[in-house]
Amino acid sequence: MTTPLMATLVAARKAQQLTQAQLAEQAGLSRMAVQRTETGDVDPRYSTVAEMARVLGMQLVAVPADLLPALQAFIQSGGKFLGQPTGAEAPPSVVDSLAARKR
Repeated sequence: MTTPLMATLVAARKAQQLTQAQLAEQAGLSRMAVQRTETGDVDPRYSTVAEMARVLGMQLVAVPADLLPALQAFIQSGGKFLGQPTGAEAPPSVVDSLAARKR
């Protein structure tokens, strides 16, 4: 059985058009280790998953379970304040603010 984390890593690998062998080589792992980790055949070490994530331009972050819905909402909103009533004018998102600075 695969976990949401593994599904995310597999999707990221495929989006970057990397094969399991290419990911393995760049992460210093065997192709079999990547395959078995992705399919859930093994309970991988943290270091294995962290290296796979690093190669894919990701970083593992531990979030308290009770804060996860708020964090997901924040990310999906593009960095706008949380708890804003529907239809209320929201301030510019963090992403918008950073983009404006670069102009």
